[in-house]
Amino acid sequence: MELKTTDKLAIERTRLANERTFLAYFRSFIVFLSSGFAIIKLDILQEIKWVGFLLILIGPILFFIGLIRFLYVKRNIRKFYK
Repeated sequence: MELKTTDKLAIERTRLANERTFLAYFRSFIVFLSSGFAIIKLDILQEIKWVGFLLILIGPILFFIGLIRFLYVKRNIRKFYK
């Protein structure tokens, strides 16, 4: 069965929304990682050095959650609409 133009556009919007969501996860990953390294490297922030390590630990977790979600949604879009 051929999809209508409005359905094709809705699928494209969903695909683009999925990419935007992944990029938001990626930006958060970069911010957490760079903030963590900055806190660790700055001598004035030695009393909260543990926060830097926590941010460095959380950053990759965010990235992998975003990647897994992106691939899951992408696979479901292909499975149901292609």
